[in-house]
Amino acid sequence: QVQLVESGGGLVQAGGSLRLSCAASRNGFSINTMGWHRQAPGKQRELVATTILSDGSTNYADSVKGRFTISRDNAKNTVYLQMNSLKPEDTAVYYCHARWASILDSWGQGTQVTVSS
Repeated sequence: QVQLVESGGGLVQAGGSLRLSCAASRNGFSINTMGWHRQAPGKQRELVATTILSDGSTNYADSVKGRFTISRDNAKNTVYLQMNSLKPEDTAVYYCHARWASILDSWGQGTQVTVSS
């Protein structure tokens, strides 16, 4: 199966930036899409950004458009989430996600992002 390892979370002041990374171990499987979701305390997990690995097309939640950028390095099986102009409401655990073999899903362990006001 596909395994994901995240890195890059932390504590930052409002207006600051962070970059998250997610490295995938494909183990011979084909990954279709990768992306990031987040879950704040007491809230449901929500989509942040996704990218299709074959063509690089992207999709963002309205709340992060213009501030976050998802990118990929196919040679390294890695996706990145550059987060700029961070707000306290961006505070959450961020999870990397991969859709592989068209119908199967893998999740990372999650990385905490905390934005102080």
